[in-house]
Amino acid sequence: MKKIGIIGSGVVAKALAKGFLDLGHPVMLGSRNPAKLAEWGAASGDKASTGTFDETAAFGELIVLAVAGTAAEEALQLAGPDRLAGKTVIDTTNPIAAAPPVDGVLQYFTGPNESLMERLQALAPEAHFVKSFCSVGNAVMVNPSFTEGRPTMFICGNDEGAKSEVQGILNTFGWDTADMGTAVGARAIEPLAMLWCIPGMRNNEWSHAFKLLKA
Repeated sequence: MKKIGIIGSGVVAKALAKGFLDLGHPVMLGSRNPAKLAEWGAASGDKASTGTFDETAAFGELIVLAVAGTAAEEALQLAGPDRLAGKTVIDTTNPIAAAPPVDGVLQYFTGPNESLMERLQALAPEAHFVKSFCSVGNAVMVNPSFTEGRPTMFICGNDEGAKSEVQGILNTFGWDTADMGTAVGARAIEPLAMLWCIPGMRNNEWSHAFKLLKA
């Protein structure tokens, strides 16, 4: 069982941490202030621990980046790009701007021909980033149950081995996977969060996911 380091302490980080812990992985949850996670650590069993961003990056054999998009680049710098070298890094972040939605549509701080993951990959060029878990709500990230069957998680990244590893995790978590190519594919995957959020913003409907159908 690989050690999982999760950089972040919000609902996405905790949902994925529980998924990995339930599978038997040792998990460290990282925060700028690890003391605030004491209650989570005490309630999550002896394989759960907490640490700073850099401690979490050093601990994890596989890393999950689960912070707000506006904090992602700083979190990566605090974690230490050298500590991520050669490791698979699951990037759950979206470049959501600090501005209100427009008619239910999120505003992003990236342009149409760039992505947040490409920025992160440039900051840590030796890490193997894989975009995932960024176009669905935390409540259904692990073991989703839909009458139409298994939903589809869209992923991308430059390293084929890392994508294969993430596909295995997704399969265990109850997802089908659609590989959208290199890190450039994040330019298309990240905006899916905009589409996913519209029913929630407009109608308070949050329990849905995407499904790719093939003839």
